[in-house]
Amino acid sequence: MRIHHLLVLSFIVCSCKDALDTVASDPYTEIKKALSIDPAALENYAAQGKPAYVNKDNTAANPITDKTATLGRVLFYDKNLSTNNTIACASCHKQEFAFGDTATTSLGVENGRTIRHSMRLINTRYAIETKFFWNERAASLEAQTTMPIVDHLEMGFSGLTGRGNLTSLITKLNGIGYYKELFKLAYGDATITEARMQAALAQFVRSIQSFDSKYDVGRAQVPNDGAPFPNFTAQENAGKTLFVTPPIFNGNSERIGGGFGCQGCHQAPEFDIDPNTRNNGFIGVIGSTQIDLDNTRSPSLRDILNAAGVANTPFMHTAVPVTIRQVLAHYNSIAAAPRNTNLDPRLKPNNIGQNLQMTPAEIDAMVAFLRTLTGSNVYTNKKWGNPFL
Repeated sequence: MRIHHLLVLSFIVCSCKDALDTVASDPYTEIKKALSIDPAALENYAAQGKPAYVNKDNTAANPITDKTATLGRVLFYDKNLSTNNTIACASCHKQEFAFGDTATTSLGVENGRTIRHSMRLINTRYAIETKFFWNERAASLEAQTTMPIVDHLEMGFSGLTGRGNLTSLITKLNGIGYYKELFKLAYGDATITEARMQAALAQFVRSIQSFDSKYDVGRAQVPNDGAPFPNFTAQENAGKTLFVTPPIFNGNSERIGGGFGCQGCHQAPEFDIDPNTRNNGFIGVIGSTQIDLDNTRSPSLRDILNAAGVANTPFMHTAVPVTIRQVLAHYNSIAAAPRNTNLDPRLKPNNIGQNLQMTPAEIDAMVAFLRTLTGSNVYTNKKWGNPFL
């Protein structure tokens, strides 16, 4: 009987030891506990592919890996990156709105507000322009990613009025178990630095792409954007022609032929902004009578509208135009205000603000074309969604 009891006890001890060894050998227990992420089966960020006709790519200095982009995804959605655990990057850049915000200004910590409208984040990878923010004050996406974190009004780690700074945030993250595991997964060790955070966040943001639109189906079937797309309606093709064709002006800057010339600044097929663009005539400051001439950046025109044809977010840094028709009305008749010394010259031929003399039919055609730039996968794919759910 005693021998039997010893055997049973030995079995129990060994079983417990095996179980403990199994737990000890799993380096991702905190990730699995807190996040809907399986480190053994990461989402595909590094090899998503892109259409053959898309040639721009600004990832050279920070190539995307599944491990680092996964870390970036967690950082993007984690409210621990704000001083009072209420605001994440995703609070202002929401997946359901093409990673933009429907509010005029976005809410920050302790009721702070952004001073400009939050920009959408679709296809940032596929662009020539690499500077960020409306006024291009960040030299790169990497530099941009931590600037909201240390902004006093946004995520709060400014080091002002008794708040912590970025060093305080790193200390905070070092105390969170899943970050020790995520940083080791991405970088080989658990060291947390600002540069590593920036690289990871930038990789995740660059991974957000949209190439499943009606436009993409048509563009894949033709040699260039000037050719009629076989899957487009006559109205959509007419709108595309207006988009890509430069206008012909008379001496009074009135359009007498050609198209709207949108292609001059928003270059198909990526629809990214020309880096040499100056401002577009929107020079207001939210909540002020002052002017701001330095907002020359624009997000991609892809997914500016949702599937119903409604704007995902208000437009421009001021969020003043709330519909695409209001945007077109602005470009239809540009007022070259004397105070605006940085208006893009393409909008003031003969040094006079352009008058495109758009007809109602042309406006309808342009709206129809812009709707073709809307995809579907980017709004629902869980690899760009909240990993805390």
